[in-house]
Amino acid sequence: MQRAHIYVNFAGNSEEAFEFYRQVFGGDYMGVFRYRDMGGEQMGLSGSDLDKIMHIALPLPDGTLLMATDVLESTGQKLTQGNNFYIYVETDSADEARRLFDGLSNGGAVEMDLARTEWAEQYGSLRDRFGVQWMVSYTGNVQFGAQPAA
Repeated sequence: MQRAHIYVNFAGNSEEAFEFYRQVFGGDYMGVFRYRDMGGEQMGLSGSDLDKIMHIALPLPDGTLLMATDVLESTGQKLTQGNNFYIYVETDSADEARRLFDGLSNGGAVEMDLARTEWAEQYGSLRDRFGVQWMVSYTGNVQFGAQPAA
């Protein structure tokens, strides 16, 4: 496998969530497609559902894509937010880890603040204001499983 990408479903607020993520990570969208753009009328959609996000993609600094869609209850889909996934972000520096952690946790809930662990110089986890769970890590010079110097 060359690369893994992240795909998240939202309950109608993909656009708001991705504006937030774009502010945190920077960059420009690779594409924003609304149900209206993809023949939503032919799928039986109407009203505000036509303007919901069918697909959105934001390249992250490392080349990974963060992508999403709005789940539409009018089509029988139901979004159940759970705790069955995290998006793991490995940064290039402790400063970058802090910047991303602080940005993503704004309006959310910190599960574990950034701290040194056995596997990273800086590691923390949080749930952002949209219910998405994140792990932010800067490995630095830590070698997991190595004995600390005496």
